[in-house]
Amino acid sequence: MTDAVIVSTARTPLAKSWRGAFNMTHGATLGGHAVQHAVARAGIDPAEVEDVLMGCANPEGATGHNIARQIALRAGLPITVSGATVNRFCSSGLQTIAMAAQRVIAGEADIFVAGGVESISCVQNEMNKHMVHDGWLVQNKPEIYWNMLQTAEMVSKRYGIGREPQDQYGARSQQRAAAAAAAGFTKDEIVPIRVTMKTVDKATGQESTKEVVCDRDEGIRADTTYEGVSQIKPAVEGGVIAAGNASQFSDGASAAVVMNAKLAEKRGLKPLGIYRGFAVAGCEPDEMGIGPVFAIPKLLARTGLSIDDIGLWELNEAFAVQVIYCRDKLGIPDDRLNVNGGSIAVGHPYGVTGARLVGHALIEGKRRGVKYVVVTMCIGGGMGAAGLFEVA
Repeated sequence: MTDAVIVSTARTPLAKSWRGAFNMTHGATLGGHAVQHAVARAGIDPAEVEDVLMGCANPEGATGHNIARQIALRAGLPITVSGATVNRFCSSGLQTIAMAAQRVIAGEADIFVAGGVESISCVQNEMNKHMVHDGWLVQNKPEIYWNMLQTAEMVSKRYGIGREPQDQYGARSQQRAAAAAAAGFTKDEIVPIRVTMKTVDKATGQESTKEVVCDRDEGIRADTTYEGVSQIKPAVEGGVIAAGNASQFSDGASAAVVMNAKLAEKRGLKPLGIYRGFAVAGCEPDEMGIGPVFAIPKLLARTGLSIDDIGLWELNEAFAVQVIYCRDKLGIPDDRLNVNGGSIAVGHPYGVTGARLVGHALIEGKRRGVKYVVVTMCIGGGMGAAGLFEVA
């Protein structure tokens, strides 16, 4: 069987939504930047790309109109290269990499670009709400429309996970991410980008714009402590979810080149890793955060591996509460889990995170000398996804 390999990864820094560097940047610009540099890093002819698959959880407005096709053109790929936008909410970026790999294995083509883009700043508060709910579902399964905050509070209540361990976890995510950034562990992922951002004078409310170079993840706070995080007001009165134990709203893009392993070897390209499997599973929508608990066992059963065989785990930090539950329920070793922090610190542009985590896991996995890495996350609506990769 033909293997599919990831030969390059590139991403923008992740910027704070609404207040950060990308608050005026179109999705095509963000995605085009990541794709252009992923292709250049792979050392391939852009015309060889069969298709550009980009994940996006909110594919409308500045990330609508088949944003993947726009991204392909914005990246400078020739007009002959197609594009398709994929939405599986927070696993969209992982889903595109899996789809690209599967198409390589099926023999459809040899080279794909896969990744994700999200502009929460430009889209989330402007979304079309016309007929947003289906009447039957409202009557029979209303939780399908719950927001992520509601589901996180439910996981905390249902499984008895209080605020203290969540805040402890959130503070540690920040500390790990800050240490990793200071050590340069993400420098091989990030490609700086010059953009125009909007600023607002706090005293007068006057708006203006300025050019900035974004070259780092904006959400990382090296001075975070548990004591500080524990003082943050919860998002809902009487609740336990607060800014310090939940993922940050952020904007950005990430892309990877997925390629036929034999072709890569023939050209002397050194891959980052090899695609080994992917699984999805459904769960109750009101506790969507525990989706990995159902997806991971399916993935491991299909690939003949166990928890102990995985050298590095990247479990998206939508909320500390769901990471804690999944970790403890599955028995994932804490010293192999989100070792460089996660979305609580780095940020979570929904459609981007899966692709970002694949690139990061493969780079960090190689640095640590592990064989297998798993990227997994919960998904809105009550789902989980998990992907297995072998470090090259």
